[in-house]
Amino acid sequence: MGSDKAGPGEGAAGPKASPLRRNPPRGPLPYEAPRPELGLRPLGALVPRLTRPAFKRRSPAGALLMADWPGIVGPAIAAVTVPRRLTGGTLTIGCSGPIAMELQHLGPQLIGRINAALGTVTVETLRFVQQAPAGARKAPPRPAAPLPETVRGALDTVGNAPLRDALARLARGVYRTR
Repeated sequence: MGSDKAGPGEGAAGPKASPLRRNPPRGPLPYEAPRPELGLRPLGALVPRLTRPAFKRRSPAGALLMADWPGIVGPAIAAVTVPRRLTGGTLTIGCSGPIAMELQHLGPQLIGRINAALGTVTVETLRFVQQAPAGARKAPPRPAAPLPETVRGALDTVGNAPLRDALARLARGVYRTR
């Protein structure tokens, strides 16, 4: 009953390779979990594939440098500068013109601080680009001044609670500037 002939698509060496499959199947990469055909995968197995393009654009050292800039260079310098890019051992810093002159003189010290914080000799030269100085931060609003007794007394006579609250907010706004 059995036939000695090879079936369609089979030769003496076994099944033919599919014409669509040119490369042999590869195994999982060291950082990837094996993929089942159907089913759930751990989220950690997807993270390297998702973050690889971002870390190609910005090195991990550059990301660390930009995140910890005030701690690395100090609050006085961080207030007037912004790290822009780290490529090929050159750190590009955005600052105003007069600050760039001062930082140029402090260059060797800054490079030493930055490389010490990163743990390796990552930055070899500094490049300064001019940018408008950052505006002063907004001062926190002053606490509301107490309302005068006459206004508080007038508000107590209003029977409607939502109207009384609205009038109290209006009075605080009027007396805030005085």
